[in-house]
Amino acid sequence: MHESHTGANVAEVLKTATEEWGISNKPIVLVTDNASNMVVAAQVGGYLHVKCFAHTLNLASQRALKLPAVARLLGRVRRITTFFHRSTIANSMLEQKQKLLDLPTHKLKTDVVTRWNSGYEMLQRFLEQQPAICAALLSSDVRRSGSDICTLNENDITDAEDIMQALRPMFVATKIVSEEKNPTLSIIAPVHAKLLNDTHQAMGDKPIVRDIKQAINQDLQKRYSTVEEKNTLHTASALDPRFKSLPFLTTDDISATYSKLVVEAASLQLTIRQEEQGTSSASGIEMDGQDLEVLEEPQPKRRSGLADLLGETFSTTAPLKSAFSKAEEEVNRYQEASPLPLEENPLNWWKAHEKMYPFLAKLAKRYLSIPGTSVSAERVFSTAGDIGTAQRSTLTSEHVDQLLFLSKNASIPK
Repeated sequence: MHESHTGANVAEVLKTATEEWGISNKPIVLVTDNASNMVVAAQVGGYLHVKCFAHTLNLASQRALKLPAVARLLGRVRRITTFFHRSTIANSMLEQKQKLLDLPTHKLKTDVVTRWNSGYEMLQRFLEQQPAICAALLSSDVRRSGSDICTLNENDITDAEDIMQALRPMFVATKIVSEEKNPTLSIIAPVHAKLLNDTHQAMGDKPIVRDIKQAINQDLQKRYSTVEEKNTLHTASALDPRFKSLPFLTTDDISATYSKLVVEAASLQLTIRQEEQGTSSASGIEMDGQDLEVLEEPQPKRRSGLADLLGETFSTTAPLKSAFSKAEEEVNRYQEASPLPLEENPLNWWKAHEKMYPFLAKLAKRYLSIPGTSVSAERVFSTAGDIGTAQRSTLTSEHVDQLLFLSKNASIPK
C-alpha cells in the first residue's frame, strides 16, 4: 500500500516535469532501478519502463556475494585491506615488499557495499599483491601493530581465484553497460542471454563456482520476462547493426521481431508525415500492416502527345508503394547488409546510412537514444555532490545548476 502511494506520487512529479519541459506529448521512457515504487510510477503514468541493467547485474551479483563461503572469504580479505589502510607502518612495509618483489606499487582496495564490482576489484588487487602482503605481515614491526591479522592460506587463495573466474562475466558486463559513449539499451538482450548461458553449471565446476553460477542464474532468469520488456529490448537490438542477426533468439522470435519492426517503422513514418502536414488524423492506417496508407508521391509532369498515344504500352511508371511495402523492402535490405563490428559505434553507422534506410533510421533514433541504465543520471548526482560541498555552502542553487551543466558539457582541450 505504501509503495503504491509512493509510486503514484512519483508519477505525479514526472507528469509535472514533462509538462514543464514541454514533452508531455512525446513518447516518454522511464529508466529506473528495480524498486517496486518505480514500477508502480511507470504503470500509473503510462510510461514505457526500462529497468536499469547495471542495477539488475548488481542485484544478481550481490546475491552471489552473500553466499556463506564467498561472504566469509571477502570478510577476511576486507579485514586485511582495512588494516593496511589504517596502519602507516603496515602500509610502508607493503610498499617496501612491493619494490623488493618487483610488483606494481598499487594500493589495496576495500569494497563498497552498494557496488558489487568493488568486491571483485578488492579481490583482484589482493591476489595481485598477495606475495607482498604475506611478506609484510611476517614483518615483526607489522605483527606488533596487528597481531591478529593473518593472510590467506593456499585453499583460500584457490577459492578466491575460483570466485573471480565465476564472477568475471558479470564484471565485464557491468563495465560495458556503464559506458556513456555507445547506446546501452540494445546491449541488454544479447548480454543478458550470454550471462544466462555462462552461468549454466558445467562438468567439473567446483562447489563454490557452482553455487555462484546458480545464484546469479536464478536471479537473472526472473528479469526482463514480460512481453513488453522483451519486445522493447529485442527491437532495440535489431536496430543496432552490431546485433541485428539476433543469434540469441529462436528463428520464430527473430521473424516476429522483424515483422513488428516493419509495422512500427511504417506507422512511425506515417505519423511523422501527418505531423508535418499539420493533421492528427489517423485515417488510412490499417494496423494489420498490409494496407497502410500509400505515401504521398510527387505530382506527375504534364503528359506529352507521345505519352498520350503510347503511354499504356510503354509505361515506365512504377506502381505506388505503401508505407508498409517500403518499410518491408528496407528491413530486408538492412538484414542482408554486413553486420557492424562490435568495436564500432552504431550511432556513427546510422549517421552514414540514414539516407539508405530512412524509415529505420527514424526508428533507430527513437530506440537507441534510450539509455539501458540509470548510471549517467547517478553520475550527475555524484558530480552535484562534489560541487556543493560544505566549503561552498553559499553557492546558490542556480549557480550549482550552471556549474553542473558546464562540468558535464564543457569540452576543455588538454
